[in-house]
Amino acid sequence: MNMNRHPLPPLLRLPAASFFLLFLLHSLSVQSQIVTGADGIYSAAFPYFDSDGDATDLRLFGDADINLRAIHLTPDSINDPQNFMINKSGRAFLNRPFTLWQLNSSSTSNATANATAIASFNTTFKIEVSHRNNTTPGEGLAFLLSSYLASAPPGSDGGFLGLTNDTLNGNLDNHFVAIEFDTVRQAYLGDPDDNHVGLDINGVNSTMTASLNFPIASTTDSNHTVWIDYDGAARYLRIYMVVGDDPKPASTVLETTLDLSVYLQQTFYFGFAASTGINYQRNSLLAWNLTVVIFPEDEKRMPAWKIGAIAGGVFVAVVVLGAGLWAWLQARRKMERDASANSSSALVLETLKILPGTPREFEFKDLYKATNSFDEKLKLGKGGFGEVYRGVLPGENKQVAVKRFSRGATSAPHDFLKELIIINRLRHKHLAPLVGWCHTDSVLLLVYEYMPNGSLDHHLFEGPGGKPTATLSWERRYNVITGVASALHYLHNEYDQTVVHRDLKASNIMLDANFNARLGDFGLARALETDKTSYADQEMAGVPGTMGYIAPECFHTGKATRESDVFGFGAVVLEVVCGRRPRSDIDGFHFLCDWVWKLYREGRILEAVDPRLEENDYDPEDARRLLLLALACSHPIPSERPKTELSVQIISRAMAPPVVPHFKPAFVWPAVRVVEDSSSRLTVVTSSCEASSME
Repeated sequence: MNMNRHPLPPLLRLPAASFFLLFLLHSLSVQSQIVTGADGIYSAAFPYFDSDGDATDLRLFGDADINLRAIHLTPDSINDPQNFMINKSGRAFLNRPFTLWQLNSSSTSNATANATAIASFNTTFKIEVSHRNNTTPGEGLAFLLSSYLASAPPGSDGGFLGLTNDTLNGNLDNHFVAIEFDTVRQAYLGDPDDNHVGLDINGVNSTMTASLNFPIASTTDSNHTVWIDYDGAARYLRIYMVVGDDPKPASTVLETTLDLSVYLQQTFYFGFAASTGINYQRNSLLAWNLTVVIFPEDEKRMPAWKIGAIAGGVFVAVVVLGAGLWAWLQARRKMERDASANSSSALVLETLKILPGTPREFEFKDLYKATNSFDEKLKLGKGGFGEVYRGVLPGENKQVAVKRFSRGATSAPHDFLKELIIINRLRHKHLAPLVGWCHTDSVLLLVYEYMPNGSLDHHLFEGPGGKPTATLSWERRYNVITGVASALHYLHNEYDQTVVHRDLKASNIMLDANFNARLGDFGLARALETDKTSYADQEMAGVPGTMGYIAPECFHTGKATRESDVFGFGAVVLEVVCGRRPRSDIDGFHFLCDWVWKLYREGRILEAVDPRLEENDYDPEDARRLLLLALACSHPIPSERPKTELSVQIISRAMAPPVVPHFKPAFVWPAVRVVEDSSSRLTVVTSSCEASSME
C-alpha cells in the first residue's frame, strides 16, 4: 500500500484565468494557515518494495538494489560473497524533499534561531541484518536524515556505514543525522560493543550510544522492527526496537533531546544507508511506514493593508465568477471521477458479465459499516495485495471477512480480477468460500466467509497480539493436513483448469468453527493454460511467494508449477507436525527441513514432533508417515516429489509412506531426476533433457 505519494493539486487542472483567481485566494488561505499553525500530514507505507511500482517513489544509490520485495542496501550473494559483498555501501531515499523548520514571518534570514516550528515525524520500519553462522558480521545499517539526495562519498564502506568517509567524517557541511544499528565495535569511535544503537551527527563518531540485549545481526534471517518518533515542538527523539513482529515496547532503546534544525538545512530527505567491510552481512529493509508533519510553502506574511487590498480587488471577481467557476469545477471533478472510475469499472464489470454464477455484489456503504469504517481493531491480517477485516453485515447478523485491495491504482483492478476469476468457480469444502465483491470509485473489495478460528499459524505459533494459544491437538493437525492435501489435489487435477496456488503457508490456511482447513488467499494463484506446465508472473519483482515455502528451482526459473506447490505443501506439513516455522535455527540448521532430514538419517525422526505434544498425544506411525511425506515433498529435484493424488492416498493410509533417501539430495540446476540402475548399486543423476530422451 502506498498512500499520498504523489498528490495532484486540483489547482493544476483549472483554466489559466481561474487558476490565477484561485491562486490569490490560496495565498490568503496560506497566510491564515501559517498564522493558525495548521499543518498538513504526509504519509507513505511500503509493506514491501517493488522494483517497478516503487521506482518513482524511491532513489537508490551505490550498491543498493530492490530484489525479492526488499531493499538490499548492500549486495546479497550466496555464490561468491568474498567478491560481491565485501567493502560495499548503498543508500535508499524517499524521493521527496521535506521542510524541516519554518521561519518567523518577519525574518529574512535562514538562521535556524528564527525557526518557529520544527516538523515532527514518526516512522516504523522492518530490517533484516543477517550473516552466515561461520562468518563475522560487518558493518551496519543506519536510518538517515540528510539535506542532500545523493550517493555516499567514495570510501564510505567499512565502518563509515555508507554515511561519510575518512576525509569528510565530522564535517559540519555534511548536514546529516543518522540512527546507526552497528554490528562492529570501532574502539576509536567510542563504540561500546559489537551490538548497539547510536546517534550520528555529521559523522560516525556517535554522540550517544546504547547497547542492545539482543543481536542486530543473526544467522537465522530474523528481522527487527524499529520505531523512531521525533517531537519537533519538544525537540525530542525516541527510538524503540524489538525482535520480529512484537508490538511496540513501553521503553526506548535510546532517547535524547535533539534540535534537528541545528544540523540539517531547511529541506531534507528521509532514507537509509548501510555498508560492509572486510566482514560482510546482509543489510535489508523489508518494510517502511512514514508519517511527517508538512508545512505550507514558506511565504512571507504580507502587511495587513496589502491583504485588504487584494481581498477587496478580488471580491468583485469572486462574486461575478464564483457561480460559474463553482459549476465548472463540479462538472470537471465529476468528469475526472467518472473517467477514472469508468476505466477500471468497465474492466471489472465486463469481466463479471462473462463469469458464470456471478457472486453477490455489495454496496460499499454496507461493507464500510460492517467493518466499522475499516477499524484497525478488526483487522485480521495483511499481505502484499491488501488487508483483511472482520465484519458483520448490517441487517443480516452474518460475520464475513472483507479483503480490501491496496496496491497501486493501476495494478489493483488487475489483482482484483485475477483473484476473482480464479476463486469464482472453485467449489471445494476445503477452500475459503467467496461470498461477494464490491467495486466503487476504484475501491476494490472481496468478501469471504468468516473463519472464527482464524489462521493455522496462530494455533501453531502464537495468536493475535503475540499471545500464545492452546496447543492444537494431533487429531486436528492431521485433519488440517488431510484437508489441505485434498484442496491442493482439487486445484491441480479436479478443477477444469490446473490452478497453482503459489503461496501455500500456514497463515493462508484458515480454520472454520470445527477446525476444518480452508485454503485461502488466492492473490498469487494462477490458472495454467492447457498446454503449459508452469506460470511465470512478470508483473512482480523477484519470486512470488514466501521464503521457506518457495521451491529452489523457482529462484532460477521464476516459474510456478504444480511441483513447486507440492514443495510448499511439504513445508506446511513439517510446520504442522513439528510446531516450528520452515525457517528455523535448530542445531545449526537454518531450515526445518534440513534438521528433520538429519533426524531421519540418524533414526530419530519422531524427535521432530512438536514437543508440546506428549508421547501419548499422537500416533507415532501417523507422525512418521507425515514426516516422510513432507521430506518427499521437499525433495530438491522437482520430478521426485509425489503427485497430490499420491499424497492424498498416503495421508488417508491407503498407501505406505514414501521411500525417502537418508541423505538429502543436492539441488542441481538444470533440473535433474534420479534413475535407479538395476544392474548395479549406483544411483544415476541425469539432466532433464536426458531423462526425457530416455522415456
